[in-house]
Amino acid sequence: MSTHSHELTALLLAEVHRRIFDEGYSRIHNCFARLSDEQIWLRPNAQLASMGNLVLHLCGNVRQWVLSGLGGAEDRRLRDSEFDERGPLPREELFARMAKLQEEIEAFFENIQAGQLAETYKVQGFDENGISILVHVTEHFSYHIGQIAWYTKMLTEEDLAFYGGVDLNLKG
Repeated sequence: MSTHSHELTALLLAEVHRRIFDEGYSRIHNCFARLSDEQIWLRPNAQLASMGNLVLHLCGNVRQWVLSGLGGAEDRRLRDSEFDERGPLPREELFARMAKLQEEIEAFFENIQAGQLAETYKVQGFDENGISILVHVTEHFSYHIGQIAWYTKMLTEEDLAFYGGVDLNLKG
């Protein structure tokens, strides 16, 4: 592979890491710091997952798509159990699962080769290339972080200050 391919791969992996672990994890911690365990596991109705369930779901999704799909690890995901859990699992348990996932993904990212991103993999019955897998998990993670943030704002009536101190009205 060319140096250019390696540079692009490194940039993509760094961006996935930034969006999921640097931004996403800090936002989950920010939200959960404002909530009781009961609020984290609250289900307003039968069609809505709790925020605790969403964290379990995100860990399962990233592990399945990246480590199993792209990385070839055995797929042991039991997706329904992510939503069946009623908790309340302590937030420390959820944070420990997130930390373990981050450790596993970082170790995988250290060894990924640019060529793997162009190959096709079967994940959840879908045929996806390595880039689409990384885009999927990043987009999926962000989607559920938005749900957690919205739900936290609804419960606390607080500004989460994700961009505190940053002027988001600047141009260019």
